[in-house]
Amino acid sequence: MADVLNGIGEALPARPARPARPARPAARPARPPGRPAPRHRDPAHGGIAIRPRDTVSHHTGDHLRYGRPGCGDRASYSAGVTSTAPVSAILLDAGGVLLFPEPELTLPLLRAAGLSPDLVTLERAHYQAMLGQDLAATPPTPDTWRHDYLLSYLTACGVAEAQRSALAAELVPAFTGTSWAHVGTGTVDGLRALAALGLPLGIVSNSDGTVQAQLRQAGVCYVPDAPRETAESASDGAGVPVGVIVDSAVVGVAKPDPAIFRIALDALGVPASNTVLYVGDSLRYDVAGAIAAGLRPVHFDPYGYCPAPEGHRHVSSLAALAAEIEVQPEV
Repeated sequence: MADVLNGIGEALPARPARPARPARPAARPARPPGRPAPRHRDPAHGGIAIRPRDTVSHHTGDHLRYGRPGCGDRASYSAGVTSTAPVSAILLDAGGVLLFPEPELTLPLLRAAGLSPDLVTLERAHYQAMLGQDLAATPPTPDTWRHDYLLSYLTACGVAEAQRSALAAELVPAFTGTSWAHVGTGTVDGLRALAALGLPLGIVSNSDGTVQAQLRQAGVCYVPDAPRETAESASDGAGVPVGVIVDSAVVGVAKPDPAIFRIALDALGVPASNTVLYVGDSLRYDVAGAIAAGLRPVHFDPYGYCPAPEGHRHVSSLAALAAEIEVQPEV
């Protein structure tokens, strides 16, 4: 093998030999006769549990162009999930789980750029934009996140590089909470399936003070003002009744700060624990925030874009999550 040279052409000294590997320890002794093999504990009788399922996400090749994850220590996204633990409550994010950017906000500019994406493409573009934010070396700031999000969103829609920045800048002023008015495919049916489980249900969103009104106006969910409003509002198309909707702009704290989750749980009368599920579409804000709050994160990841999939659960739809949660028989 040729000598390895340093920057000025001189041969580097030979690398010292690696010490010999220590001998492998002896094999573990056999289990004593009559001693039973260890078992996984079942959840408490009468509780609700998630059926065991592999937590490995099915990735597509699309995420590879973003490079290696820059979203921090991967250990911060590992919840040490025990998938058979009982479930005491379910909290959900709004954007990317229930609501998406209104297509009529982006379609005129996309069509002017020679593109005609369908609704599935637009929803998928949201998850690619969130992937871009999760991979960013530093968190987006309040002043830059909309522009950064839109750059990735427009890229996913097929906008040429030379046009992206100008189109993103044109969209930013209109890109507020009220622009998140498109209800995701299968959202309301999936939310109804979760509500049918009879568990406390709530929404926790980083927003601008408009999320509660947006969810109600879109017919997704609402917080009843009085017990009798539940049936009346359901017939008026207000969506699924939930116990609480927390908007970061209203309460003055945002994800991933654990305090915002505690506000929701206090309203529901549920203690923070890993029996509480939090369903969100972002590693940086939702998975990390839920773990910091002591909750069990569920990454809403329909296309398998999660750049650090180990150690937390993934789900492709709310209906799929509802199907994984089963009521244990009472004895």
